[in-house]
Amino acid sequence: MPTLRKISGKECVKILCNKFDFSIIRQTGSHIILKKVTPGGTVGTVVPNHKELKIGTLKGVLDLAKIKEEDFAQYT
Repeated sequence: MPTLRKISGKECVKILCNKFDFSIIRQTGSHIILKKVTPGGTVGTVVPNHKELKIGTLKGVLDLAKIKEEDFAQYT
């Protein structure tokens, strides 16, 4: 089972946009707001644009985005 590793905020946004169909809505300071429209409604998440995201922060981002850790880890 692949596990999450520390990645940058920029890399996280890139994966979410390219692989999971999120789009950047806006950026406030160092926080990038992403959104995706699904049949069940709108899903959004916030990614801090830091050099390195801690694993707990990344898990929180994925939880808001409703993405399983295993699905995301295959792209890192």
